[in-house]
Amino acid sequence: MAVSEVAAAAAGKKTKTRFLLFLLLLAGANFIWSAQGTAVKKLEPFWGAYPIATTFMPFYVTTVLLVPYLIYKRRTNPQSVRPTWGDWKHFAAAGIFGQVLAQLGMTWGILRSLASNGAILNLMIPVITAVLASVLLKERITRLRIACLLIGLVGAMLMSVRDLQSASLATGYLFGTALILVGCTGSSFYNVYCKGLLERFQEVEILIFSYITATIATVPLLIWLEPGAFAQIAQFDVQAWLAFCFLAVFMYGVSMLLFFYVLQFLPVTVASASLYLVPVFGVVLAMTLLGERLGMLTMAGAAVVLVSTILIMKYDPSA
Repeated sequence: MAVSEVAAAAAGKKTKTRFLLFLLLLAGANFIWSAQGTAVKKLEPFWGAYPIATTFMPFYVTTVLLVPYLIYKRRTNPQSVRPTWGDWKHFAAAGIFGQVLAQLGMTWGILRSLASNGAILNLMIPVITAVLASVLLKERITRLRIACLLIGLVGAMLMSVRDLQSASLATGYLFGTALILVGCTGSSFYNVYCKGLLERFQEVEILIFSYITATIATVPLLIWLEPGAFAQIAQFDVQAWLAFCFLAVFMYGVSMLLFFYVLQFLPVTVASASLYLVPVFGVVLAMTLLGERLGMLTMAGAAVVLVSTILIMKYDPSA
């Protein structure tokens, strides 16, 4: 074999190994995201009545831990620009209408529903993102996008059939599912809105700056609406503390850094496709660690949500 052929074979093997490594890192990030519902459920006996605390107390810890990393990244990047007041307005919009809605909606929804529902309904994010892109980015609104959104909503309703049968719209799974959909909408808004910020800032900078604005916006709400949450911390058992640390270190921190690291080497489409691992991991964890069981209608609803997502990812040109 010629020297050039040996070198080419070695380079190909190295590229394949790196690609598999990146996919493994993506799988790890998605596994962490899928465990959010299980961790939230472990905190429910202590903070079930405090959704803001459940959501943002770990979030605050993450923000504090990430600030030194932000300073390091900006010092080592000669192209970093200093945010203007106009930039901070955009970060505030991303933090409040993106991060706050996404994290609070998902966490509060899981507290009022099932961890498996939260994992499954994450499949709505690509559909909602496509619709918001049509509105915010002036992309063309198509019949396919509208149809897929409606199909996904039908699936969400099937997952809440127990409340529909009892006409209980204020409590139970229906309210929890609605909150989870609010969280999915917040995530979609964050993804679409931050697209314009990428022209001036790196992904990690946008992430941490939005964390900072979300923290500033929610600390007064926590103190005002849920002052009793602080006293409950003393009641935490070992599992609650493990869940808290998991959310603070891994859910809001490590998983996002892993995802952004891989984005430096893989196409966005490949990285985004890995999101379909979230419901798989999430349902398995909820059934294994929480003893949740999915009824036939819940599984049918999940299938409908999956169909709506597959349709838009396969046939929408922007996907």
